[in-house]
Amino acid sequence: MKFIDMLMAILVAVIWGMGFVVAKAGMDHFSPILLMALRFACTTLCLIWFFRPSFELLKKLFWIALISASLQYSLTFTGVKGIDASTSALLIQLEVPFGLLTAWLLLGERISLKQSFGMLLAFAGAVLIVGEPKLSNDFVSVMLLVSGALTWAIGQVMIKKLGKISGFVMICGIAIWATPQLFIASFLLESNQIEQVKTAPLEAWLAVIYLGLVMTTLAYALWYRLLGLYSVNQVMPFLLLLPLTSVIGGIFFLDESLTLKIAMGGLLALIGVAVITIKRSNSA
Repeated sequence: MKFIDMLMAILVAVIWGMGFVVAKAGMDHFSPILLMALRFACTTLCLIWFFRPSFELLKKLFWIALISASLQYSLTFTGVKGIDASTSALLIQLEVPFGLLTAWLLLGERISLKQSFGMLLAFAGAVLIVGEPKLSNDFVSVMLLVSGALTWAIGQVMIKKLGKISGFVMICGIAIWATPQLFIASFLLESNQIEQVKTAPLEAWLAVIYLGLVMTTLAYALWYRLLGLYSVNQVMPFLLLLPLTSVIGGIFFLDESLTLKIAMGGLLALIGVAVITIKRSNSA
């Protein structure tokens, strides 16, 4: 990879990793589902002028948006609300082994022995994290986060069944549906939304802008550019920097602490994800 593209890949990982930290700060004012609704509203307003999905594609994306965005982000960030951003970023790595399992169950894709070993390591690391006494009173939040990882994996299978579609058209179409879905979910499950919007400080709106424009729009623009230039095998390993960024950001910006047990579990989970995602080149 060119040096500038390596820097770009690192930047994507840092942007996505800091997303947990920024969202955690944003939830000091906004409730989790409302924050996600505002996030996707921001994304839609940015992309709709340049990428307009066809009516037929929009019909297909309704259920995908419901599962892969609305339900997934509601579960994930309601879980993040209850535990540290750093711990959340480590647990969300279960998306990778869950992705393998759902592709095997729903698409019939094969899982290699190496991938099976990586899955075992990732799940063992997650069990170690969940067993941390510090999280004994946050079991519901942990399960919401894990459920969000599983829902993300199911959503990716649904997206894969659509075939090849422009990444930005996909993001825009999902955001168009996710915005009203998340607002409805927020008004059904949360309260005081209008008051939250009226009294939101600048810091809370900056969190919305970061999540909607930087984390979603900009980071995906860079990501899809890299995928267009290099193989998935070349760019995926850079995402292992994502949880590291969240951990460092949580410690420095949110005054979070990382226990030895969570650190060991996170390291084990990351090794498992690395075993799954990093493949040996076939070239001599």
